[in-house]
Amino acid sequence: MSHEHSDATSQSPDRDRQGALAHATRSKAMHLFGHLKAYDYGEVHFKFDKASGLKAIIAIHDSRLGPALGGCRFIDYVNDEAALIDALRLARGMTYKAALAGLAHGGGKSVIVRPKERFDRVALFRAFGKFVDDLGGHYITAEDSGTGLEDMEVIRTVTKSVTGVDVANGGSGDPSPFTALGVRRGIEACVKFKLGRDSLAGVHVAVQGVGHVGYHLCKELHAVGATISVADVDPLKTERAQREFGASVVPLDSIFEVDCDVLAPCALGSALNDTTIPRLRATIVAGAANNQLAEPRHGDDLYARDILYAPDYAINAGGLVNVAQEVLGYDAKKAREKTMTIYDTIYEIADRSRKTDAPTYKIADMMVEEKLALVAEGRS
Repeated sequence: MSHEHSDATSQSPDRDRQGALAHATRSKAMHLFGHLKAYDYGEVHFKFDKASGLKAIIAIHDSRLGPALGGCRFIDYVNDEAALIDALRLARGMTYKAALAGLAHGGGKSVIVRPKERFDRVALFRAFGKFVDDLGGHYITAEDSGTGLEDMEVIRTVTKSVTGVDVANGGSGDPSPFTALGVRRGIEACVKFKLGRDSLAGVHVAVQGVGHVGYHLCKELHAVGATISVADVDPLKTERAQREFGASVVPLDSIFEVDCDVLAPCALGSALNDTTIPRLRATIVAGAANNQLAEPRHGDDLYARDILYAPDYAINAGGLVNVAQEVLGYDAKKAREKTMTIYDTIYEIADRSRKTDAPTYKIADMMVEEKLALVAEGRS
């Protein structure tokens, strides 16, 4: 009797540990599926490659219109959950961006968690390319924050499911100029609608972030005679904009308070939030950054202040339009022509917003949902 009791006692800590592990696993799984439900998913793929140190997530939000297309982000994350949330938000935005741009693609996005230890970049991106290839064309990758043409070329060595590769290899190269072109066209639509002006000559645009896209946007704005203010964490980038485009350099923490016609957020997301919106002195917000609204309600806040907001996924679709042409056989003329139509999209959103007395972000979402509903009906 005592022997049996002793065995039971000795085994109970192990059973307790297994029970705790099972509970923790269930909790994490439920947390994951809770995120998927919140963002209306979809599917998510995870990959860990010990040899290269790759920790990557591919989020495929929707593929009703075609294979998911979206860039690969390579940045530091505070934890794995932050990386997952970033992938989920970005991929959902790509669904809406592709649908509104009239592309035969669904929305996807990938993130690679930047290793904290030393790593071989080529080996890392080769491993990522194999991860993409394992999905059999269901997801097509491209550049994003922290990745560039060289990385896409590495990925190209192991999969065909990549865009934004070198022109010499049948690609379109850096998509940033096309993203900037689309944003400039969107700003022109906003200025026409809100200010009644047919030109950006003399229009003051404050650009937050002058990296790849921000730099090319400044180039576009300068070419049409706009007045430019810039801010960036990197002083070399603002100095370049000042030297090449005559831009005024503004301290990073003051860019939201610049008295201007247009604020163009072109850095990382969530720039429009409870802290920044009350400080805005711009009449229009129209920029290249993804996920500019920290929360959807911030779109309501902008509307309440009579600030015309160009929904990010509608105005920054030029880069996606460009790389999507690679899937069909790249044609720069067609890519440019389609990017130019972003003007019409933004103007329609603004016009429907005024007629229905609804914030622009809700109008843009509604336009996408109308398109996706038609696809669903066609397949039923």
